[in-house]
Amino acid sequence: MRLLDRYIARQFMATFLALSMGLPWLFVVADITDNLDKYLARGLSRGAVAMSYVYFLPQFVFWALPIAGLVATVFTIGNMTRHQEIAAAKAGGVSFYRLMAPILLLASLLSIGAVALGELLPITTLKRLEVLGEKKFSTATFRTNFVFQAADGSMLAIRRLDSERDEMQGIVVERDATEERPGAHLTARDAMWNPDRGWTMRNGYQRVLYGGEVEQAFQFDSVRIAGLAETPEELMADPKEPEEMGYMEMSRFIDSIERSGGDIRKMRVERAQKIALPLALFVIVLFGAPLSTSSSRGGAAYGVGISLGVTLVYLLLFKVGTAIGSSGAIHPLVAAWAPNALFFVAGIYLLVRVRT
Repeated sequence: MRLLDRYIARQFMATFLALSMGLPWLFVVADITDNLDKYLARGLSRGAVAMSYVYFLPQFVFWALPIAGLVATVFTIGNMTRHQEIAAAKAGGVSFYRLMAPILLLASLLSIGAVALGELLPITTLKRLEVLGEKKFSTATFRTNFVFQAADGSMLAIRRLDSERDEMQGIVVERDATEERPGAHLTARDAMWNPDRGWTMRNGYQRVLYGGEVEQAFQFDSVRIAGLAETPEELMADPKEPEEMGYMEMSRFIDSIERSGGDIRKMRVERAQKIALPLALFVIVLFGAPLSTSSSRGGAAYGVGISLGVTLVYLLLFKVGTAIGSSGAIHPLVAAWAPNALFFVAGIYLLVRVRT
């Protein structure tokens, strides 16, 4: 079985790697055809355009992975079916499910790799937008006269923030009372940020409100506010698009928008899809394997055609899920994971019907 496992794995990976490296260049050619005149009209040099596609290549690879996985599965199982290798294996007591084991294992590992690649994409996307002049990165290190709601519910009014020096000036902090803690009103001349200790307020006054007419007031030279965990960079509030953020960064951004009363439904769908889309590689391989077991079907052309068609439908369902989840018709997690759930159930059904 080890020899057979290696043979199947080698056939699968050879096709998968060839497509994973080849399909992105087709995407590059298509994008150049559509957008090269627009880029050159902006005054961009050919070198800058070429560098933008270097940064865009990981995104093209990410888009190619589901297609490569399905085509590799269809070709591997289809060729073994036409050459009677599956029939020979079954005659030797090896079931179709056992033959699928190395492909499913590889698909699982590749899906994990796709998740890691998805976390790299925000970095390369930002670099690409910078090269193309579509994203102007702010070099300002100051922000003045703004209000910010912290994660613990406190409201901050800040006269001046210097993110380069990790300090702010003219701070007012308002915190409402809860059952677990008293309310508070704090004013401070300035504050310094330390990654280990957080913000230290200096030279100010604080009133602690215990409810009713009970309160306590005192002057301080320095005091730390444990609940204020936002970094100077987060207080700068430089907005980003979802594709420019990783999963954890997007989670923090969603929390910030939610505290401000904004609509976060679409962002919650897109955050969940950062995991659901890479894992679609495993699901689509599971779905595609049973489709390749009939030798009466139309060979390589049929395999390519059905692979592209199924992948396009799959990705279209993710777009539809985003629209439905953004409207609030269904829960964002359901909208993000419904395509995977649908194809997973269909794949299990098709596997059960395969003669083993």
